[in-house]
Amino acid sequence: MSNHDAPWTIESIRDALGNPALAQRFLGEINKAPAHEMLTVFAKWQGIAERTLEAVARGRGAAEIQAAGGEVPGEWNDITDKVLEGAERIRSRGAA
Repeated sequence: MSNHDAPWTIESIRDALGNPALAQRFLGEINKAPAHEMLTVFAKWQGIAERTLEAVARGRGAAEIQAAGGEVPGEWNDITDKVLEGAERIRSRGAA
């Protein structure tokens, strides 16, 4: 559940998305939706906005824990080696 207590509006969804390109995509979809599809489009983007706000809250919480010297909870997958191996394969083919 998000910390958004007010009823969702087109404006509040746009603001919650936080990214201008994503907000523009939302506005384009909601403005072009036929009347019978508007609620579906609105619900889709409301869900995206809620998940965005939840992710931001989790990220801020993790940053606060880390800044206080604590260990961030949860399981983190370190894929550094995988990324480095992929980069090396690309370089070996002369693509970089």
